Amino acid sequence: MSTYDIFIAPFADYGFMRRALVACFCLALGAGPIGTFLMMRRMSLMGDALSHAVLPGAAIGYLIAGSLSLTAMGLGGLVAGLSVALLAGFVSRTTVLQEDASFASFYLISLALGVLIVSLRGSNIDLLHVLFGTILAIDNPALALIGAITSLTLLTLALIYRPLVVECFDPGFLRAVGGRGPVIHGIFMLMVVLNLVASFQALGTLMAVGLMMLPAAVAQLWARSMPAMLAIAAITALVSGYFGLIASYHLEIASGPTIIMAAAVAYGLSILFAPSGLVRRLFPRPHLAN
Repeated sequence: MSTYDIFIAPFADYGFMRRALVACFCLALGAGPIGTFLMMRRMSLMGDALSHAVLPGAAIGYLIAGSLSLTAMGLGGLVAGLSVALLAGFVSRTTVLQEDASFASFYLISLALGVLIVSLRGSNIDLLHVLFGTILAIDNPALALIGAITSLTLLTLALIYRPLVVECFDPGFLRAVGGRGPVIHGIFMLMVVLNLVASFQALGTLMAVGLMMLPAAVAQLWARSMPAMLAIAAITALVSGYFGLIASYHLEIASGPTIIMAAAVAYGLSILFAPSGLVRRLFPRPHLAN
């Protein structure tokens, strides 16, 4: 088998592979930077909680449409995700619960409710599609929706980049200079939910956060500046999507989990070989003597 047959032919011969690849690239450009900001704000687990919060809305959209309509499920997921984000914030501000505890509570409720809703009217196959995604079944309307969310994400991040970076490292300073921290936080959470909705279309609710957090973790191991971290996260997600699709095609295994496992391989290699990785710690370079 030639190099062409391995790395190019699947996308040249099949339209569904090309659409899946474009979807992965769009998700990488939007979700990678969002995941980096989530990690720098110490909100990684909140992103995971929000990815599961999308499930009840997607399930209701499935029931209303009567089929796996990605548009209906995406709109339902958006409403559900925003509702959980607002409710979790409200509970953390009006009770003694911290924000991570309220997010964890709503995450468990949302996951159970979503599975129950799908189980009422759907089959086990429908439930698997909702939970694990169907990236090879991405059609043109779903691809357009993912592309629109990615474009909006990149534009929004460009507009709020400076106050968002300041809020990551010194939220007190942002408040002191009148930087409208709550507004920036709200806009950022909207972008998180939108990207989870886009990822849900391809990877399902259980793995929607995968292309957010694993590339972001890789970026944090390799870079120390925010621009470099954003670039590395996006590139890692791009490469993971490409090689995940290639591996799933030739090995005839599920595409969504394979993409996440490709990102996991990048994460494992980074733990070993990054500048602050295990190899450097076990075998440090000798210091130069005067």
